[in-house]
Amino acid sequence: MTSLLNPSVASPLASPGHGDAFTRHLYSMRYSPERGWHDSSLRPMEQLSLHPATIGLHYGQVIFEGMKAFRQADGSTAVFRPWENARRFRRSAARLAMPELPEELYVEGVEQLVAADRGELSDHPDHSLYLRPLMVGTDVNLMLRPSEEYLFLTLAFVAGGFFGDEVRPVSVLICRTQSRAMPDGTGDVKCAANYAPSFVAQRQAQEAGCQQVVWLDSTERRWVEEMGGMNLFFVRGSGADAEVSTTPLTGTLLPGVTRDSLLRLAARCGYRVGERPVTVDEWRAGCASGEITEVFACGTAAVLTPVGTVRDGQDGDWTVGDGEMGPVTRRLRETLVDIQRGRAADPDGWLHRVP
Repeated sequence: MTSLLNPSVASPLASPGHGDAFTRHLYSMRYSPERGWHDSSLRPMEQLSLHPATIGLHYGQVIFEGMKAFRQADGSTAVFRPWENARRFRRSAARLAMPELPEELYVEGVEQLVAADRGELSDHPDHSLYLRPLMVGTDVNLMLRPSEEYLFLTLAFVAGGFFGDEVRPVSVLICRTQSRAMPDGTGDVKCAANYAPSFVAQRQAQEAGCQQVVWLDSTERRWVEEMGGMNLFFVRGSGADAEVSTTPLTGTLLPGVTRDSLLRLAARCGYRVGERPVTVDEWRAGCASGEITEVFACGTAAVLTPVGTVRDGQDGDWTVGDGEMGPVTRRLRETLVDIQRGRAADPDGWLHRVP
């Protein structure tokens, strides 16, 4: 194996971007039917050596997760809701006929990696350690069947803002020609096969001058589902009477950890909270009448991102509110970030402190 030590991350980075400022260590563990989970180790970041006939490469037996560790106000480090990600990882494994990793082993790997590499995280208020657990089937066999042996990895990179250094509203393109997921498929689990088919639509969005694509249901292509790899929220009204709602989990949407967190925080902030389906026409008409005042997307990578403009090649474009971040979106974002960084109370015990 070839070492991938990166001198640029030996000390905190001023501007890490998102996705390539990898830290210096890697956590790994293997599975076999005879030995179960074994050979756990923390070692320097290095290349993998895989046979060309590795089952996971050919048949898509690959699942992953995404979560973040944050520098706390007291200087310690904490991971945001890793046990929830561990539970989702188990659900993804079960759906792809892979062995379910016990949650305590999942979190143990996260703890070891964060403890080893947290020194590469700066005190910048917008920086974090993005953690990527991964499992792949490793049998060397091209029979069309599930693998028997597996490799579990956890790696990390220092992350800045997903859409840049400033939180600015994004523009989105409604996709009416492709679908992200279908009923009874794998849309509600986090497997690698869900993502590559979305790249064409994402490229089309970028060519149209948009940062993200909005996915519709695969049956009627009129019900709003997700934005890129993020859950969407709609704000109706304003002030204390505002309603914050999101698309229900129908089996084709990923049950986001940030989504769940925001539903709870919105209720705690005194807003009316709901889960209800929204059509593209309702979204457009709601913005035109002023009923829908704000729209935002959420996910581990982007946290909360306001949606400013919507492009739709079928029925025309429109603006959400005044095109800027609204007060409800801003309040929810600040509330969530303050909890993640230890600047506010954590009544639900979402922060997992790393010794």
